[in-house]
Amino acid sequence: MQIAYKNLLGSDRLLDLSTPQIMGILNFTPDSFSDSGRFFSRDKALRQVEKMLQEGATIIDIGGESTRPNAPVVTLEQELDRVVPLVEAVRQRFDCLISVDSSKADVFRQSAKAGADLLNDVRALTEPLALETAAELGLPVCLMHMQGSPQTMQQRPDYDDVVEEVADFLNQRIFACLNAGVPQSHLILDVGLGFGKTVEHNFQLLKNLHHFAQSGYPVLVGLSRKSMIGAVLDKPVEQRLIGSVTGALLAVQNGAKIVRVHDVGETADALKIWQAMQNCE
Repeated sequence: MQIAYKNLLGSDRLLDLSTPQIMGILNFTPDSFSDSGRFFSRDKALRQVEKMLQEGATIIDIGGESTRPNAPVVTLEQELDRVVPLVEAVRQRFDCLISVDSSKADVFRQSAKAGADLLNDVRALTEPLALETAAELGLPVCLMHMQGSPQTMQQRPDYDDVVEEVADFLNQRIFACLNAGVPQSHLILDVGLGFGKTVEHNFQLLKNLHHFAQSGYPVLVGLSRKSMIGAVLDKPVEQRLIGSVTGALLAVQNGAKIVRVHDVGETADALKIWQAMQNCE
C-alpha cells in the first residue's frame, strides 16, 4: 500500500505503507498533556525531530494546538506563528514526511506552502473551508473521529455501539471528501482513541481495529501515553512507556499502518521484533 503525491514545493512524495510506519509527535505548545512544553523552543524542537528520525520515525507530526481534554482554545494567529515557521525549518533541515496536526484551513494552506506533506485533522475536515482547502491542496488527509470537542469530549462519552458509530462517522466523512474532490487514495482513517471515549470504548475500538483496516483505507492509531493506558496501569504519564509500546504493537497486529507515538526508539524496536516474526516462513 502506497500513497503517492506531490507537495506544494513541487517534490514527488511517497508514503510507503507496505510496512507499518512510525509518526513521531512534536507538540509545539506550552501545555501538551505528555511533555509539558519541553520542546516549546525552535532549537529544542529541531533536536527532537533529529532524534526521532534517527530512532526510526518516517513522519513528523507538528501541532500548535493542544487537543487534550479541557485544553484552552488557540487562536488562528497563535497556531500559525507556532506551526508554519517550524514546518519550514524542518523542511529545510530534514528529508522526512511532515504532517500538520490542525483543523484550520489557513494553517493547512500556509503549512503546505512551507512544505508540509500530510494533513492530520482531529475534526475530520468539518471546520469552515477545511474540506475545500484539503481538496485544493492535494495532500493526503487523516480523518479522525471525535465525539464533542476537546473542551467537552470527556465529560460524558456515550455510544450504543462505539465501533459501528465511529465507522458510520468515518464513512460519512469519506463520502464528503470524495464528493469534494479528495482522491480515495489520499485518505487515512483514525478511530480517535481518547477523543470522546471511555476506557472501555477505547479498548473496544483497539480490539476491533481490523474492522477499519479491512475497509481498504490505511489506519492511523494514536494512543501514546494516553489516559486509557494510565487507567489500566494506574500510572502517571511519565510511567506509561511500556503500556504505550504495547498498545502500538497491538494496533499494528490489528491492522494499523501508522502509529503516532512519543517514544519512537522503543516503538521501533518492538516493531522490528514483530516484523522479524512476520518475515518467517
